[in-house]
Amino acid sequence: MPGAVSPHALMVETQGDRELVLTRKFNAPRRLVWQAWTDPAHLPHWLTGPDGWTMPICEMDLRPGGAWRYVYEKPGTPGMTLSGSIVEVVPPSRLVTTERWGPEWPETVNTLVLTEADGVTTAVQTVRWATPKHRDEAMKTGMTKGVEASFQRLEAVLAGMR
Repeated sequence: MPGAVSPHALMVETQGDRELVLTRKFNAPRRLVWQAWTDPAHLPHWLTGPDGWTMPICEMDLRPGGAWRYVYEKPGTPGMTLSGSIVEVVPPSRLVTTERWGPEWPETVNTLVLTEADGVTTAVQTVRWATPKHRDEAMKTGMTKGVEASFQRLEAVLAGMR
């Protein structure tokens, strides 16, 4: 049912000294997860982190060498822009992008791999920072709570796409 909390919990693991691996299962076929993850028509409905944030600007040129940009807003707080480039696109299974959280953060390389079994898609997002210090600082921001909030919304979006 839309809005229901998924029985699939976000798993967060460190890998080496610079990577964070986020793994989550979704009750939807891989093609729908790919579409929701890569189509600017769907992203603003789920990829907004903690409650209260919106994404009024969502741009993505989904091709190697293309660029993407998300602008986030929340009343009473400074907005935030995330941007990067598209490195690799293998629909519907693999997406590699770079990401920058603004000028104060170094660029990360994000690798998304989607696999499907029995109608359930597993998303594995590996984020690689420039240094161990930057990974650890990012973890202190509470980013994983925002990721899980977004993924819970993604479950509802996927249910509506079926």
